[in-house]
This record gives sequence, structure tokens and C-alpha cells, in this order.
Amino acid sequence: MNKVLASFKGFWERIKKVKHIEIYLTIIVALIIIAIYLSSLGLGSSKQTSTNDKNNQNSPTTFSTSAEYVDYLENKLDNVLSSVQGASNVNVIITLESGFEYEYATEEETKQTSNGSVTTSTLVLVDGKPVVVKEYYPTIKGIVVVAKGAEDVKVKMDILTLIQTVIEVENAKITILAGN
Repeated sequence: MNKVLASFKGFWERIKKVKHIEIYLTIIVALIIIAIYLSSLGLGSSKQTSTNDKNNQNSPTTFSTSAEYVDYLENKLDNVLSSVQGASNVNVIITLESGFEYEYATEEETKQTSNGSVTTSTLVLVDGKPVVVKEYYPTIKGIVVVAKGAEDVKVKMDILTLIQTVIEVENAKITILAGN
């Protein structure tokens, strides 16, 4: 034990002799914080999302079609809204403004001619398929919730708050109706 303590003291004395150690330590801590922040953003993921639907940034689910995406969201909301105290027999319908949108990688080539320069843009293909740079999730047009118990103002507000938290959609796009 004393040997470990002595080696730690020797190590500590060597560190204290380093000029501007506070600056080095501050830089190391800042780099660690930045690395943790960037890893939490999921920058290594090939799937990127738009700001229209931030809730799916952490979702490992991939969708082939907009219909699969809508089904996923409706089921997710059905499950969570059914657990709201006072709400039962919950049904959710979501409509979209458009489907998925993609930004593709392109190569631009500029050629000088006697009349000036001409720029051509060509799609980058890998194995005959275009390379997707960014994927934008569909924008939600509206959400309709029909739930038994929604005639109670508190239940209705709880449902509204929950939807806005889970889906991050504006209040004006959400309709909540009492069902039976």
C-alpha cells in the first residue's frame, strides 16, 4: 500500500512540475466533453433526420415507405396514450404532407468554353444506386386522437402534452376527440 502511495506521490510531483498544467487539463476535459456530446448526437449513423421529426433521431427503426413510418408513429402513440390516466380505447390517425425526401451526392464538373464556363452535375452511383447524403423524414400534416375520457379537460391536456413531447408537432395540427 505504501509503495502504491509513494509512486502516486512521485507521479503527482512530476505533474506539478509541468508548466501550464491547468491549460492542458482544461483542454483534455473539453475534448472529452466534446467527444461525449458528439457521440450522443449519433454522428456516426448513416441515417439522418430533419428537424420536422426529431423524436426519431434515436430510433433504430428504418422505414421502407411512408406508410410504415405512419404505422410506427400511430402504434407508438396508441401505446403511450393508452397509459394516460382517464384515457382508454385510444385510436390515433396521422396524416403526412409528403413522403420521405432524399438528398443525393453529386459531382460537379466545370468546363471552360469559348462562351464562358459550363458546369454539369452528375449523380454519384455506387453499384448502380444513387448515394444518399441526407434523408428527411415526412412532415406531419395532422394527428387525430379519439379516446374515451377525452371529454375531461385534464385528460385532453395530458394527451395533447404527451403528443407534443413524443412527436414534437404544433398544437394546431392536433385534434383530440372524445370517443366511447
